Amino acid sequence: MFFKLASRNSKRSRKENSLFFSSLLISIVVFYVVLSLPRQDVMIFLEKMESDAVDRLMSLLPVFFCVTLLILFFLIYYAGKLYLECRRHEFGVYLMLGMRRHKLFAMLILEDFKSSAAALLAGIPSAVLLSELISLITARLVGIGIIGHRVSFSPEAALKAALGFLLVKFAAFLILSGNISKQEIGALLADMPEGGRKQPSLPVCRISLSLGGLLLLAGCALAVSGRAWQNIASMGATLFSGIFGMFLFFYGLRLFIGKMAKRKRQGGRIHVFNFRQIEETVICRSHTLAVCALLILAAMCCFGMGMGTACFYHNFERHVLDYTFLPDRPEGAGHAGTAEGYDFLPDETEDVRYVREILEENGLKEQFSRIFEMRVGHIQSEEGKEIFSKDAVLDALKRLPDSHDKDVLLNNLGYEDFPYLISLSGYNGLLKAAGLPELALLDREAAVYMDSEYAPEGRRKQMNQILSDKPEVFLNGEGLRLTGEVQTMNLVTDRSITLSFALILSDEQFSYYTRGEYDRYVNGVLDEKVTEEKSLMQAISDMNRKLDRAGIVYESYLQNMGRQLFYMVAACYLTLYLAIVFLIVANTMIGVQFLMGQQKSGRRYRTLVCLGATYDVLYRSVKSQIHWYFGIPTVIAGFCSLFGVRSLFLGLFANQASERGMEIMIVSGCMIFLICVVEWIYIFTVKKAGCRYLLTLMEPERV
Repeated sequence: MFFKLASRNSKRSRKENSLFFSSLLISIVVFYVVLSLPRQDVMIFLEKMESDAVDRLMSLLPVFFCVTLLILFFLIYYAGKLYLECRRHEFGVYLMLGMRRHKLFAMLILEDFKSSAAALLAGIPSAVLLSELISLITARLVGIGIIGHRVSFSPEAALKAALGFLLVKFAAFLILSGNISKQEIGALLADMPEGGRKQPSLPVCRISLSLGGLLLLAGCALAVSGRAWQNIASMGATLFSGIFGMFLFFYGLRLFIGKMAKRKRQGGRIHVFNFRQIEETVICRSHTLAVCALLILAAMCCFGMGMGTACFYHNFERHVLDYTFLPDRPEGAGHAGTAEGYDFLPDETEDVRYVREILEENGLKEQFSRIFEMRVGHIQSEEGKEIFSKDAVLDALKRLPDSHDKDVLLNNLGYEDFPYLISLSGYNGLLKAAGLPELALLDREAAVYMDSEYAPEGRRKQMNQILSDKPEVFLNGEGLRLTGEVQTMNLVTDRSITLSFALILSDEQFSYYTRGEYDRYVNGVLDEKVTEEKSLMQAISDMNRKLDRAGIVYESYLQNMGRQLFYMVAACYLTLYLAIVFLIVANTMIGVQFLMGQQKSGRRYRTLVCLGATYDVLYRSVKSQIHWYFGIPTVIAGFCSLFGVRSLFLGLFANQASERGMEIMIVSGCMIFLICVVEWIYIFTVKKAGCRYLLTLMEPERV
């Protein structure tokens, strides 16, 4: 009988408290997905190239997991306390019927164990399926391909997720069950107090609401201006303004809700009752709503940051080159870097011939569509002679309207007294591989090269405006005209080799100014047939193994892509993980608090029924209260998140944020829309639970 009663109560608990049970299920799924990250295809793939960085990321996962367990503990404790408070009368009846206190305590623990077991039995299989789906989608997006996917189940991750979940849930309910079982029978049988709190005076509400709103606006202004990232003091001031302003704003929100209650509204038969209910909840739980709003704000910022980071890293640069070879020919094989007897056709240099011979000997020549040389060097000048004079460019820059990009360009170009030089034939080979028009330079003309990292869109526009007038510069005292537009294509596959400023010269001028002393790289592009048969990542990975056997020194796109993928995966997984956790906690707190408050106000609803209120009237009343109760913190958090997401991008991706402001707003808008969908699901769940309770109130009481 005892176990049957505990089993029935556990089933009823899951049904009546479905919102809380669903949140626990989602928590288990999130725990497993994150803990199983080392077994996913992308991380196995990245570990081969960025093992140190991946190891550091894996070492952070237990920290995130422990912090999440702590947050989950407070959620379980808070929601469990409200739920058990609603069952006080039931527990008092058990004791009146002769149940021992230790049996009551054991029954509550057994109920919790059964609910936890049900959550794990449903959560772990769902987590495994979701983890496989995420792994497939991620592998497809990053180019590994579905063929390279391996189905994996991590027993270690499942065990850790289950043990962590059971530990915090058992600890929370152990405390709660102990507190309930110790209470006197009279206290348990007494009706639940409807709650109440001394209402703050209207002047205090006005001051609190005004000051809170000003602090929130000040925090948003500091965040979006970029000053928050200047130093620790500015960041602290921004966070203090936002957090303290949020608490003050919710504390004074009673003024706004009170005015809404007094406003006349046609068709609202219990309009005043609805807002008085909301007003009382806001007064009694203003700090809880403020915390929930901050959690939703954090979730929105993390979600927007994770999605935005993935978009930025995915479209950060154009992929053209697959390989850069570093020829290491035996002595006596010739030196292609000498100007004497040099043929300026790039495909016929000694370095290119050497690479072609190695590839042909190993049966790999046909798998490359293009192989060409890229030459980069410095000016070789006589001592005491001015190397590079660019006064015309600097003067033209100074005449442009004042802006941040202008100041950065003036500062950077002011130090460019010894620029790099790039051969025209090599850069044209790069443009041809990318399917772009080649450059054509006349005698005594040069093009400007700036790596995309140093030349975001705003700076490129300013430089192109100056280059349209073909300003004259002097190289070793000889005049050159700068023409065309700024070039930003990556010269080699290694992204660690970046040039802030360089000049592209014809091959004759390049050889003349460098005097035959320059660095040589041989770039290679895989044939489209090779990448079509397999995914790009898989094709390059297979080619790497063949080149290793050939004994040639190379740098592949995977080394660069590995770093890019690592940042993208790390940012996406961790930020989305935190966003889901924050969103679960916030919405569960709001939903459970509303449902428990509704039950505490049961007498009021019964009075309305006695006065003639129908179920439809009560349903519309509850629906209106839920919309306002969820909507207030969500709308405030959504407004602040627009500034929060913008601030995160300004701090972490300053260049990209300055030139992709519209993209950031689009990402933020999509993020807010998805959050609204999640909020609607929670609202629907709370409505369903609230309506079930209304049906019990509509039944006539027996005399």
